[in-house]
Amino acid sequence: MEGKRRVKPYEIGELDQYLLGQGNHYEIYKKLGAHLVEDGDKKGTYFAVWAPNAQKVSVIGEFNDWDLTADVMERNDPVGIYTCFVEGAKENEMYKFCIETKKGELLYKADPYANYAELRPGTASRITDISKIKWTDKAWMDQRLKWDHKEKPMSIYEVHIGSWRKHPEDEDGFYNYREFAKEIVKYVHDMGYTHIELMGIAEHPFDGSWGYQVTGYFAPTSRYGTPEDFAWMINYLHKNKIGVILDWVPAHFPKDAHGLADFDGVPEYEYADPRMGEHPDWGTKIFDFGKNEVKNFLISNALFWIEHFHIDGLRVDAVASILYLDYGKKDGEWVPNEFGGNKNLQAVEFFKHLNSVVLGRNPGAVMIAEESTAWPKVTGEVEDDGLGFSLKWNMGWMHDFTEYMKLDPLFRKGAHYNMTFAMSYAYSEKYILVLSHDEVVHLKCSMINKMPGLGWEKFENLKAAYAFMMGHSGKKLLFMGQDFAQFREWSEKRELDWYLLAEKEHQQMQSWVRDLLHLYRRRKAFYEQDNTWEGFEWINADDRDRSIYSFVRHAKGGKQNLLFVISFTPVAREDYRVGVPKRKQYRLILNSDEEKYGGTGKKRPAVYKAEKSECDGRPYSFAYPLPAYGVAIFEF
Repeated sequence: MEGKRRVKPYEIGELDQYLLGQGNHYEIYKKLGAHLVEDGDKKGTYFAVWAPNAQKVSVIGEFNDWDLTADVMERNDPVGIYTCFVEGAKENEMYKFCIETKKGELLYKADPYANYAELRPGTASRITDISKIKWTDKAWMDQRLKWDHKEKPMSIYEVHIGSWRKHPEDEDGFYNYREFAKEIVKYVHDMGYTHIELMGIAEHPFDGSWGYQVTGYFAPTSRYGTPEDFAWMINYLHKNKIGVILDWVPAHFPKDAHGLADFDGVPEYEYADPRMGEHPDWGTKIFDFGKNEVKNFLISNALFWIEHFHIDGLRVDAVASILYLDYGKKDGEWVPNEFGGNKNLQAVEFFKHLNSVVLGRNPGAVMIAEESTAWPKVTGEVEDDGLGFSLKWNMGWMHDFTEYMKLDPLFRKGAHYNMTFAMSYAYSEKYILVLSHDEVVHLKCSMINKMPGLGWEKFENLKAAYAFMMGHSGKKLLFMGQDFAQFREWSEKRELDWYLLAEKEHQQMQSWVRDLLHLYRRRKAFYEQDNTWEGFEWINADDRDRSIYSFVRHAKGGKQNLLFVISFTPVAREDYRVGVPKRKQYRLILNSDEEKYGGTGKKRPAVYKAEKSECDGRPYSFAYPLPAYGVAIFEF
């Protein structure tokens, strides 16, 4: 009886196939794809691709002059993985898989597990070796193991590398990952953000998709350099104590011929039934969350970014579109689940599996859901039937907040509840308050142009808005350009309007946001009790006629608490008094009326003593002449 051939360490073996078929091969990216290997005195590349419904597969590339017959791959069952070793196939050479379907058609596909891709408009994959990346961020990674997002500050700067700044000497205007890293570190340190969130990192063919239609899930886009350049950027950010979050898109993928759609002639990565497998509005495919190999692809991809590239968290895009079978669909365009409902039960199981594995293996990392509905327990524990995310974007707060801020101050009294409603559900989930790229595109206006009034009034409104956001319970996210009040909407085709910082009003806005961000990091009351009512107390949530909000953020231990007073009208209130919980001294630590923020510069006392005088239902209070659109933050 002939014995079985011994499987070499780099080759696909029976255990690999079994684990992939079960959906539990969390490091399958180390086997599938293209990997440089040395086999005795032979040097080359080992190729492996999952294509169970293919008739035949060849690997073609620069190493064999794209010859379909030169390197025919061997099929490995039962899962249907094709493999071959190509001697002499070297790093940086381009390749594709030529898949012959059961109908005899030839499909030329990029490698789903490739770590590097040809610069668009080219669509080939490139051989690369990411195992040799050297990391020097051990101090950060060790600290991450003990980091608890629930009690730590998170102020996230959302940024698109290709349009943050444009390079004057690059054809596309792109800075590479290393150049960008050096510049963004300076800016983030100056402004006081704790994290950056990067849009559009996984390889994608179309700039205008902003990176949300991915064809290379395991490849940092080649627009900005090599995988080594990308790793250097992450390492540099970590050494400068800046966390990195990536946008991650498991909701859908495009129909590009070289991508995942109909990968081996039939729907492999997507649901076969178009009522399940297509987004009518987006013209994209939906992953088949009932197929183990597909779930494995996505879970191993999430782990790839967090474990191999040291990413600190993933912001999971369009979660609602995954959870609801009828999302964006009309009657007849979707298929109910086995109980007749509109919930994708396979996707629910996927999210529980994903978050359990990613967060279980990587303490200190975060999984963030962009989920726009009232789906319960998005950040609840999996053991309690939650989805297991670390944080959820608070889209309800964002909508109410922006709608209120758009109103003429005369009419804000009628919408006063918009600004208080979010506190009624603030602790049902662990939230991030977001003013993201989605709010400053598609004719929605930039943040400054959402504000009513003309000139100075727009700026005063926005300063008050940002102060309210920073004081409200929840982590924070702000999209690039909004911290200095860019007038134009964002476009990926041009850089931010940095020239505006030559003007005083924009300098003052940037100074205001900078001081808010640094204050946020220095005062624990802002963040250490973000998830409990013990951390927030309304002083007056009902002052609708004057459109003034006052509240307290409590620190643990009762020291260095913060009192906020914020006015949303252009009326000065010289006779304003604020009720306070204790007869103490209240030290003014931030005042929007200072000259450096565009205020009058009027001298004010540094300390205010509470008197026994009832106000706002409190036995103590103090007077504070409140200017138009005035913001005052006190420490006690």
